[in-house]
Amino acid sequence: MFESRAEAQAENFQKMTLAMAKDIRVILVKLADRLHNMRTLGHLSSEKRRRIARETLEIYAPIALRLGMNTIRVEFEELGFRALYPLRSSMIEKAVRRARGNRTEIVSNIQESIATCLEREGINAEVFGREKHLYSIYDKMRSKRKSFAEIMDVYAFRIIVDSVDGCYRSLGAVHNLYKPVAGRFKDYIAIPKANGYQSLHTTLFGMHGIPIEIQIRTNEMETVANNGIAGHYLYKSNEESIGGSHERAREWMKGLLEIQQSTGNSLEFIEHVKVDLFPDEVYVFSPVGEIFDLPQGATPVDFAYAVHSEVGDTCVGTKINGRPMPLRTELENGDQVEIITSPAQTPSPTWENFATTGKARARIRRFIRLRQREEYINLGKSILERAFQKEGYEFAEKAFDEVLTIFGADSVEDLYAEVGAGHATGREVIEAVFPGTKDSNRSKVSQLLRRRGKKKKADEKNSVPIKGLIPGMASHFAGCCHALPGDRIVGIVTKGRGITIHTIDCETLEEFADTPERWVDVAWEEDANSERRAGRIEIVVTNEPGSLGELSMVIAKNNGNINNLKITNRSQDFFDMSVDIEVHDIKHLRNIIAALRASPVINSVERARG
Repeated sequence: MFESRAEAQAENFQKMTLAMAKDIRVILVKLADRLHNMRTLGHLSSEKRRRIARETLEIYAPIALRLGMNTIRVEFEELGFRALYPLRSSMIEKAVRRARGNRTEIVSNIQESIATCLEREGINAEVFGREKHLYSIYDKMRSKRKSFAEIMDVYAFRIIVDSVDGCYRSLGAVHNLYKPVAGRFKDYIAIPKANGYQSLHTTLFGMHGIPIEIQIRTNEMETVANNGIAGHYLYKSNEESIGGSHERAREWMKGLLEIQQSTGNSLEFIEHVKVDLFPDEVYVFSPVGEIFDLPQGATPVDFAYAVHSEVGDTCVGTKINGRPMPLRTELENGDQVEIITSPAQTPSPTWENFATTGKARARIRRFIRLRQREEYINLGKSILERAFQKEGYEFAEKAFDEVLTIFGADSVEDLYAEVGAGHATGREVIEAVFPGTKDSNRSKVSQLLRRRGKKKKADEKNSVPIKGLIPGMASHFAGCCHALPGDRIVGIVTKGRGITIHTIDCETLEEFADTPERWVDVAWEEDANSERRAGRIEIVVTNEPGSLGELSMVIAKNNGNINNLKITNRSQDFFDMSVDIEVHDIKHLRNIIAALRASPVINSVERARG
């Protein structure tokens, strides 16, 4: 059984996607069925009408647009808008009727002048004034924050000609007739949209300075624009051009399959698909000139995954128009993008913060999910091995077979993952395997707290090894004490987050004195200092010219790198700063602190604790 209606609907949509990938006609039947449902909404309850209308506007209208089926898309939006927002729809409809009377003469005059101009140039063309749809008006008012009058002040026309050559000749003619608006010309004939849509778009200043939007296309392009992939069955004079939109539809559905394979559940799948259904697009080029269409706001990470999943997974850098740029850079129309890869690279969890396409986000989440489970399993096994050693028991996986159901685990690996994630502790597992085991951890924690700050080496034999940890995975470092290799450390198990690493003298540990079952002995691996980590210091600097320069120079000379700097207090003579410095280990940080203390502009410097 599904936990919610939303989950059931998402599951149905996911099944439909799989069927679409096998036979493209499935989606045509589904869209026709949904259109019939929308036309008969009047027989349903108000709540059901709103639910179906919302689902249509969020999923089915964008799908129709993505497949180039504009006629069905417009009807979906009009019927959905009327059912979901009846009052708003009624008010805009009345406003349009009032405005239409004033516009008729202007539209007629502009249409006649365009037609006369084209005839004079010997171009056989039909000119139509385009009526704006209610939902389109509402959407533009909302998204562009414009009034109804501002939206209706723009007049729209469509020019239909016989050939592609006629399209470009018509463009030149109307640009001679009226002054074009800079930056508002788009050539979707040379570079079609992802759904196969082809047309020339331009905006002009018409008579009396009235803004005019013009679309110019051939009869075939008009058919495809209205019917999309269905145009394959309606217009067959040019199999190549229609087949192009057909192929793009298949490529899109292939992409949906890849997303489906990477997502954890149907709700996550539909979340990623919604992202890919947004109509705004940018067109970028690969180094060999191949065109890729991506959503507005896409980054090189999205481009890398659009090229191939393996390219995305191993992406380490990018060049945009020949210049090295950060991976979070937003791409713009016409950018040439080159991806730099490395076999040793894996997806970074931080990529999810700026990736926009469903495919990229799904692949990143999938990696995080698999990597996190792998780390939870390894961490959980290490915790249990050391817990058994402490209590004097021999560690054997067969011992867990009888207690798996107690922890809701189907296998020993599941049990390890539960322990690693903090949903169960080593103490709880031992008590389940060996009922009656006494708790000896509380006194150990008390002793540990009393020994804080002493230089006694940790018991590495019974400690979980800690190296450079990936934030957001099974283990992470506490932000209160900024542990570095060489520090004495202890782990605190946090439910659902794994282990949080603290230094042994961190004041935060007092909060966990009454929960000894959450404490885990941890120790650095031998090569833990091979990766740099940020250590934090508190500095009081003389307030005089060149002080910050001196501070930076001393840190740089000692092979440190300033990661973050914040001025916390400023007076006439001094200012206090908090500085994060990337170092190899605690010894490296101490050397930098000693060098800073020797500088005449530094009044005091201490390692931050909190």
